[in-house]
Amino acid sequence: MIRDLAFLFPGQGSQRAGMLSEAAARFPVVAATFSEASDALDFDLWELIKSGDATALNLTENTQPALLVSSVALWRVWKEQGGAIPAAMAGHSLGEFSALCCAGALGLADAAKLVRARGQFMQTAVPLGEGAMAAILGLGDEQVLAICDQVAAAEDTVVQAVNFNAPGQVVIAGRKDAVDIAIEKLKGAGAKRVMPLPVSAPFHTSLMTPAGERLREVLDGLELSTPGIAVLHNVHGQSETDPSRIRELLVEQIASPVRWTFCVAKLRERGASAFVECGPGKVLGGLLRRIEKSLPCHYLEDPDALLAAQADLADR
Repeated sequence: MIRDLAFLFPGQGSQRAGMLSEAAARFPVVAATFSEASDALDFDLWELIKSGDATALNLTENTQPALLVSSVALWRVWKEQGGAIPAAMAGHSLGEFSALCCAGALGLADAAKLVRARGQFMQTAVPLGEGAMAAILGLGDEQVLAICDQVAAAEDTVVQAVNFNAPGQVVIAGRKDAVDIAIEKLKGAGAKRVMPLPVSAPFHTSLMTPAGERLREVLDGLELSTPGIAVLHNVHGQSETDPSRIRELLVEQIASPVRWTFCVAKLRERGASAFVECGPGKVLGGLLRRIEKSLPCHYLEDPDALLAAQADLADR
């Protein structure tokens, strides 16, 4: 276990049709991992990814297991090839479930079924078209929080800051009309850029509380273990060893902000100075550069990059 190495697991937004195709062609464990998860889900997850049907893949109930299994497959390749074991892990939203699975707290079959249910619960918590999310660039966290609070109070509605991704990059979410009002006020306050996000539900707001309660029922029927590697949780940036506490945090997380900047800071406090993004794409590596430019991040989706990362980190 390498004290200064941390693994990061991406959440929704990192998916794309055809992801991991090169890794699957090179490493048989990728197909085996998808087969194991597909058996648990009772549908062919790998065929969904290969089909090129982005609309189906982007359905939340499909996106979440697809990303989780992709991350687990790359983690298995990493271990099979003799990669260094990190001292800590963290995942962005859905990625927290991927991290817990890779750390041994959840079995793959249970994790895949759990996040598929999570996606279904999140999607149905708010009727389609009534929620919205937007990324706000160029304002401080406190400014975004204050304006969201003002709009929510004035309109008696829900709009909240939900993802603290990096300095000057905060995502807001809530009722669509409230998000629209907040966007105009945030522009007036000096936001450099505002980007409405192509999602169909206001994730990580208080509107997701019913989804959390439904998730609790599923979690209560699953066996969780103490993680073999420390996993930092989005809610408070700390690691937990008690499975019952982990259950509570996974329920709480669904309706709570993702404190990603804080999680990275806590990984740094634990000694992390090298990072690996274990999943498709490079979203978290990009956020890492915004948080601290000097921090190196390796990526695993491309087989050559994976092997290069292993060689680079072998002597740490």
